[in-house]
Amino acid sequence: MSDKVKELISKCLQARDMAYCPYSRFPVGAAILTTGGAIITGCNVENASYGLTVCAERTAIQRAVVEGYRQFTAIAVTCDIKDRFVGPCGACRQVLMEFGSDWIVYLTKPDGSYKETSLLELLPLAFSPAHLAKN
Repeated sequence: MSDKVKELISKCLQARDMAYCPYSRFPVGAAILTTGGAIITGCNVENASYGLTVCAERTAIQRAVVEGYRQFTAIAVTCDIKDRFVGPCGACRQVLMEFGSDWIVYLTKPDGSYKETSLLELLPLAFSPAHLAKN
């Protein structure tokens, strides 16, 4: 495992610890790696009006966009489930696709072990911005 992947995994675990999840008690953390090597984190932020809850992956993307980033290479995602790897929800997969299909995705357990996959594996036959350009 490269030092950058170790850092990405570590930061997604740290972000999970910051989650605001008083209703589900299901903390999630995410860390995004930009093409320039910066790492931007996010955690889930719940709301009493459940539909207004924002997932960790989308929080990280929104933070990255605010900071001026638009190109990414990888994301690490974690939650508290110890016995299997858990991927981003469908909405988050679609949001990631907005910024390209070439993401490496590290599905991370609380102990830091991970499974490497890709966004294309998680979201086959995806709708993307390219579809809007084709009339």
